Amino acid sequence: METLVFIFSFSALGILYAMNNIPEFQEPYVILEIGVAVLVVVFLFYFFITRSNPPKDAFFFVFAEFSFTCVIDLVSALEYDGIISGFMEFYQKTGEPYLGTAYAIMMCYWDGIAHFIMYLMMISRITDRKAYRTLGMFWAGSLCANMSVFITGIVAGKYGSEIRPAFWLNFVFLVIPAWGAITLFRRPKDRPLIGGYNAQHAQSMKLIWRPLDLILVLLLLVAMAFTILRGLVALDSPLEACSIYLRHYEPYLKDPVGYPRVMMLHLFFYGLPLLGAFVYGLLMPGCTWMSDWSVFFAGVAIQCQWAHIGGSLHPRTAAPFRIPSDTLWFVLAANLLYTAIPILVAFRVHSNPYFFLKISPFPGQTGLPYSEEKDTKYKDK
Repeated sequence: METLVFIFSFSALGILYAMNNIPEFQEPYVILEIGVAVLVVVFLFYFFITRSNPPKDAFFFVFAEFSFTCVIDLVSALEYDGIISGFMEFYQKTGEPYLGTAYAIMMCYWDGIAHFIMYLMMISRITDRKAYRTLGMFWAGSLCANMSVFITGIVAGKYGSEIRPAFWLNFVFLVIPAWGAITLFRRPKDRPLIGGYNAQHAQSMKLIWRPLDLILVLLLLVAMAFTILRGLVALDSPLEACSIYLRHYEPYLKDPVGYPRVMMLHLFFYGLPLLGAFVYGLLMPGCTWMSDWSVFFAGVAIQCQWAHIGGSLHPRTAAPFRIPSDTLWFVLAANLLYTAIPILVAFRVHSNPYFFLKISPFPGQTGLPYSEEKDTKYKDK
């Protein structure tokens, strides 16, 4: 089924080409109407071809629908970068002009490549009746961050006065991943829930005897400090440290397009508490929520940082707002480390989950030797 989805998604090229060459299809309200109609037609296409063997998971239709729009985003980014032409000139003028900003181009690349791959992988797992909850959490974090920053940045930035009817289509791609995240959080976990011998042993060790966790705690504290600094810069703090950082390291934070400022505020008000919660989860045993939230925030971090780093380097960003050449490698290293920290935390939690499980004694556990086989109970999905 994923092969069909992959092939059918590229039919978007035909629709874009036709709209780009038929003037009647290029009016702002007509673009909105065609956009809604296309979403409905794509859904109906997948609904009817799966009637004989309907998917057991409604997310199949979400992922198949969004795969179609991924191709549109990829075409948009490629055309703005001058790699292809003849598909999106009309949309650049009368659809969503802010898609030509450096941040939006990088965002479209992420959606057109990374999200597209995720959709195909999750569709494959749904078709094979396999679990995809962990990947789904990562996707939900990535797309929620993507669209919340994008929509808010449009309204708060310099393009706030250029909102066209097609803008309202973006809310579909904000509401659905938010609903998806809530749904996936409520689903039974496809990982261990209760630990025995190994969990008891892992949770008896203090932080000093867990060097990997100690390093992660220190890195998280560094990430929190970096988040606070950039958040204060976005809030126009008069502190000298903020002025120095803005002037010599990341002037992109003041780009009038608005996206960098909005992202830093998102990370300051929402990411900072989560980073602090991860420190707590690495200190206190039995925090079962770490497995979900670490993956969700890893998706947030990598999407945000991809768009932020790429946008700050992209030639469409005005020269005064690009990273100064004398601090380029320092800023890149700091941003890449900031991206890696949540990913490392998620990898730590999922590769060795014993410290984050609830402990429940097993019948006959007392007096038995250390036993790998008796270590963990799994909850049926």
